[in-house]
Amino acid sequence: MRVNLDLCTVSHKSINMIIPEKPTKSTIVLFFILFLFLNSSSLFAQQKKEFRAVWIATVSNTDWPSKKGLSSQEQKDEFIRLLDFHKKNGMNAVIMQIRPAADAFYPSPYEPWSEWLTGEQGKAPSPWYDPLAFMIEETHKRGMEFHAWCNPYRANFNITTSSIAPTHITKKRPDWFLTYGGKKYFDPGNKEAQKFVVEVVRDIVSRYDVDAIHFDDYFYPYRVPEKEFPDAASYARYGKGMTKDEWRRSNVDSIILQLFQTIKKTKPSVKFGISPFGVWRNNDKDPRGSQTKAGQTNYDDLYADILLWLQKGWIDYVAPQLYWEFEHATAPFGTLVDWWSKHTYGKHCYIGLGVYRAGSNKAWKDSSQLPRQIERIRQTNNVHGMIFYSSKSFEKNPNGWNDILRLKYFREPALVPEMKWLGR
Repeated sequence: MRVNLDLCTVSHKSINMIIPEKPTKSTIVLFFILFLFLNSSSLFAQQKKEFRAVWIATVSNTDWPSKKGLSSQEQKDEFIRLLDFHKKNGMNAVIMQIRPAADAFYPSPYEPWSEWLTGEQGKAPSPWYDPLAFMIEETHKRGMEFHAWCNPYRANFNITTSSIAPTHITKKRPDWFLTYGGKKYFDPGNKEAQKFVVEVVRDIVSRYDVDAIHFDDYFYPYRVPEKEFPDAASYARYGKGMTKDEWRRSNVDSIILQLFQTIKKTKPSVKFGISPFGVWRNNDKDPRGSQTKAGQTNYDDLYADILLWLQKGWIDYVAPQLYWEFEHATAPFGTLVDWWSKHTYGKHCYIGLGVYRAGSNKAWKDSSQLPRQIERIRQTNNVHGMIFYSSKSFEKNPNGWNDILRLKYFREPALVPEMKWLGR
């Protein structure tokens, strides 16, 4: 919506000059309406633009639904309460996990219903409804964006206890999967598996009015001590002379490019965002890296070259998970906010904030920790907002932070910043 700023600059003196000395009743009504329009237009034109979102996790019933097997109405009521709560806290978007482990919180032609919805993978909600369509509609009713959060490669969250349906892709194509750390993952080097994941995303974008597709940090899994990810056979088949590290990064680059192209071809206005681990690379390994000493990094351990994706324009926003305090010994918050702000390459950057850390150590028992982080974000160029992890963390008003958001930092509503390259 465009506002005619020329109208907003009309002075009260100017209005007085055009009001007749003895105005009629209709003239008074007309100018009263004009006065209201000018003031509301001016307020709209000056409204703050800042991305304010919360992650709502479904894996293991972290945030929603509160437990397996709730009735359809109970699930709906819980979600509405969540939305109203976060809207009251000042959020203008939710990052909703709809595909935690090659399963679905919607009727999918490719993957079974999630066990964390109904208690049994493959079992539909009863009475039947489409949770994703419902969640999108309710989110949009409140003027909030809906970002559909998918896990790229996790397929079985716990090989001992997870409910796995006969129709699950791990049953249909076991050759696509690798077991590591008690979980099953798609083999990132398998091109057929990549195409399957891309098709799942294409289906979501084509059928649902999502504002964005959002992927988190689980590409290659975090390292398990003294255990190598078991992809030697794929490397031998597809490595083509690259080192294993180069080959693994090329696999992740490949699926990000395919996802980007598919999303934009299917529905160009839909955003594509990635929420990586907070450290791209330490500067003792690469002069472009941050002044940190992280034990694992995106580039060297998860094989996710976020900077390349930003430089190439394959993603619309990056949301690094900076769940550390200012005083952290190896990955200080302020250092990393500054680093990411210098490496956005014209795309949006939203900082992931760890509300769940409240009370976990001395720094996070300090009620000023989160407010100082918000202040730092707002003082930093090229940073467009923040995302909080996770929804459940707000329930007990940790350190009084709900009150601080409502009364100070998010007291005035904000618009989601535009992405000019998308025309929105």
